[in-house]
Amino acid sequence: MSARTLSSRTAFTRTGRTALLLSLTVLPLTGCVTDKLAAVGQTPALSGIDDPSRDPNYRPVRLPMPEAPVQDRQANSLWRAGARAFFKDQRAARVGDIMTVNIQINDRAQLQNNSTRSRNGSDSMGIPNLFGLEASTNNILPNTVDPANLLSTSGTSNSTGTGTIQRQEQINMQVAALIVQVLPNGNMVVNGKQEIRVNNEVRELTLTGIIRPEDITSANTISYEKIAEARISYGGRGQITDVQAPRWGQQVIEAISPF
Repeated sequence: MSARTLSSRTAFTRTGRTALLLSLTVLPLTGCVTDKLAAVGQTPALSGIDDPSRDPNYRPVRLPMPEAPVQDRQANSLWRAGARAFFKDQRAARVGDIMTVNIQINDRAQLQNNSTRSRNGSDSMGIPNLFGLEASTNNILPNTVDPANLLSTSGTSNSTGTGTIQRQEQINMQVAALIVQVLPNGNMVVNGKQEIRVNNEVRELTLTGIIRPEDITSANTISYEKIAEARISYGGRGQITDVQAPRWGQQVIEAISPF
């Protein structure tokens, strides 16, 4: 086999490897481009109404729980312990019941830190007198060395830091949540989702967490700050969100660029 043939095969192999790497890199991105091209001129689709417990990412909440309390039943009595109404408690209490969650977030935080550090140091060492042997140092060291100034060091260090954080968040809305699980101690896991489409833009609000039956008001509502392990998400998707987001090419460059 000639050297030219071997060189051609090597170049072809390198070219094939490069093409394979490029195809593996571009192939996942073509799906995103195809989806965007297919959505041109179309309004964002709303999600279907599904059972939250059938979501592949759904995981039942399991926490250390005491034993379920024994319900005391009173003979010849129409009143039930813990009821808010004489005949029936209107509050959500079972899986599948619906309740209203009031979300009124008005958080504001402002932090400011300043730090300054400065340090100066100097050292000097010499042998002006050493039992009369300082004159013999010329036999060991060059003649230009002064025994009285053998070592001299100095250093200066300065550091200044300034940091400022200003944050303000305000959300005021309501969402209907569904009870998806009742824990052994009586606490309930709620899951709520709301989608609103206006002018080709979909606003999504999702909420999940654990609540106590005692925190539910007689109007079948609860405030968000009484939800334990609360996960609240408010965002959107559509033409405006797509324009605000950086293009996938920029995201790829930022992900692989070491600078």
